[in-house]
Amino acid sequence: MLDFRILTFLTVCDTRNYTRAAERLHITQPAVSQHIRCIEEFYGAKLFCSEGKRLVLTSAGEVLRRTAAAMRNDELLLQERLRAGAEKELPLHFGVTMTVGEFLIARPLGVYLAGHSEADVRMEMGNTEELLGKLRRGALNFAIVEGYFDRREFDSALYRTERFIAVSAANHRFARLPTALKDLVGERVLAREPGSGTRDILEKHLTAQNLSLSDFSGVVQIGGMQAILQLLERDVGISFLYEAVARQGIQAGALREILLRDFQVEHDMALIWERGSVFAGEYRDLCRFFMEADEASIKPAE
Repeated sequence: MLDFRILTFLTVCDTRNYTRAAERLHITQPAVSQHIRCIEEFYGAKLFCSEGKRLVLTSAGEVLRRTAAAMRNDELLLQERLRAGAEKELPLHFGVTMTVGEFLIARPLGVYLAGHSEADVRMEMGNTEELLGKLRRGALNFAIVEGYFDRREFDSALYRTERFIAVSAANHRFARLPTALKDLVGERVLAREPGSGTRDILEKHLTAQNLSLSDFSGVVQIGGMQAILQLLERDVGISFLYEAVARQGIQAGALREILLRDFQVEHDMALIWERGSVFAGEYRDLCRFFMEADEASIKPAE
């Protein structure tokens, strides 16, 4: 059971304000200040400094926040497990990015549920930034993300690797056959919102070619992959997405991959959790189970 002063510290980290932390904890503001002073004296390090009216974590405070948050989140998960019965399996309260949730997770999760009839499973979908925030707050135990994350803050296991490709309607007419990224700047791009893994990957690789989304003739921001696929089939723009997302449309002849010599991209998707979690071994086992279930489901029959 975590010391109540650590819980006060984590609440101040969330609010960045002693008064708001006191309100949330239903204690006085001087009590919050005293708790923080006790922790600083114990560790011999200052945890916060002020920038105007806002509290900012020091480097020592950030180290403590990461460690204490992992301990708090493990404790919440342990509570759930013990209340359900110590022999019960680890509850799966996790998040996935839109691409994973809409196109990739159903097969392995279905295999898991078929073999675990009493499993406590809750899955949420969101963009990478939203899921990272929920991990930090303990609202999720782990997440499967396609976007970039801070490896100093989160541990991870490889879930799968996917090709990331340029796609258009099968009947889309280009002014001239594109062979490089710069040949597409006259096109309208259908892109996910900032904070999504798909958007981050695209912008990173455009930057590597000295390009940005603003170089294209237009950008339409879409909050879901299904809508992007439907708009691609209506031939109102091109997009950049995972091959697995476009595969059905390509096989059906509604979409096609735009082959580019300078856009040969593969990207890892990862199952991530807070660094230092005591449940790391179980998260790695679960990731391995999902990978094997995925491989078995697509392996051709002999």
